[in-house]
Amino acid sequence: MSGSAINRRDFLRNAGITAAGVIGFPYWIRPSALGREGAVSPGNRITVGCVGMGWQGEANLRAFLAESDCHVVAVCDIDRKHLEQARRQVNRHYGNEDCKTYTDYREMMADPTIDVVMLALPDHWHALVAVAAARAGKDIYGEKPLTHTLREGRILCDAVQRYGIIWQTGSWQRSESNFRFACELVRNGRIGRVYMVEVGLPSGHRDFAGTQGQETMGPPPPELDYETWLGPAPWAPYCPARVHKNWRWIYDYGGGQLMDWVGHHVDIAHWGLNLDHASPVEIEGSGEFPKDGLWNTATRYRLTAKYAEGFEMIIAGGHDDIRGGTRWIGTDGWVWVTRGQLDAHPKRLLQERFGPSEEHLPRAANHVRNFLDCVKSRRQTLAPCETAHRSATPGHLGQVAMLLGRKIRFDPKTEKILNDETADRMLSHSYRSPWSL
Repeated sequence: MSGSAINRRDFLRNAGITAAGVIGFPYWIRPSALGREGAVSPGNRITVGCVGMGWQGEANLRAFLAESDCHVVAVCDIDRKHLEQARRQVNRHYGNEDCKTYTDYREMMADPTIDVVMLALPDHWHALVAVAAARAGKDIYGEKPLTHTLREGRILCDAVQRYGIIWQTGSWQRSESNFRFACELVRNGRIGRVYMVEVGLPSGHRDFAGTQGQETMGPPPPELDYETWLGPAPWAPYCPARVHKNWRWIYDYGGGQLMDWVGHHVDIAHWGLNLDHASPVEIEGSGEFPKDGLWNTATRYRLTAKYAEGFEMIIAGGHDDIRGGTRWIGTDGWVWVTRGQLDAHPKRLLQERFGPSEEHLPRAANHVRNFLDCVKSRRQTLAPCETAHRSATPGHLGQVAMLLGRKIRFDPKTEKILNDETADRMLSHSYRSPWSL
């Protein structure tokens, strides 16, 4: 047993952490989480439980099923149609009827046979379920943005660190070769000193679920536990336009295109600058919002963030002068990258090679593969919790600046907005009873 494993075990024992309640359900610290005998080894199959079996959850489920050294043993969802579809998919893959089903995530977290969990839920549920998983000793693959509010992000990061959890955020661009190469160009000084970063994100409200305008109140479908779907969010009557995919266009549950994408392209911007733990010190901007209807997140927006490291970052959606993706602009040129594309000036940068003494970023076959490898090795993933929190921070701050219509100043160390109590309070929100974090 390693010294670090002994220290973690002793810390938990000394802190009195043996068993406790997660809203009425017990949790356990698994032996593998503490590095004791029986920890996951390269020869063992990692057992996986999946929570949230809708759109992104189903895609993530397929990714886990494709890996031979893990075994999906359970699925969880409050929509019984999604749950049954996932159960059938798992059983069909393994050729049996063994997949367990849950409608309450707390019951899944209490299952000591599950090593890791995949979480793909509406943003307003991210923190509650992830903190419960961390307390239960489960390693976690969780979707972006990390949390619905900045304060939730800090609570989650602290929990992940406290319980020794391996965390991977679904910011999968870090596992793609063109993004990695672009970041290596910037990190190795090929464009000189970076003084400006442009991050172009989508705009508008895409009607993912085909429910735009379906705001007539009525009873929820019998397969959906709507009261639990609302969870910690304020109570609101059911209507089709509120749930499933399109929840992201309502501030009570999501953050619009800004928060839907900040964990991708702003995440890459930070990675290229080797600033995974940095945050802006000042941000201002404006947004355009719907004048009527249920969906209320910004459809067009432009933010300017200043960093203490000496550069500005423009984050924009719906502005033609900001190209979609991430562009670093330096004293000797620029590099731009987005999904499936890469460009630079001067063009010769695209043929660059890096010497053995230069910086080489980690390579991964795919994002889920990187997570599983790190579960075994207990090494840091490509997109750990603190990194995801800092990647989302410009979005959280930008939302506040847009909604208040004024510049805000931020202390990255204390993670508080300075000299503006109203703005600082907007970095968190209250939970509807009986939910608490």
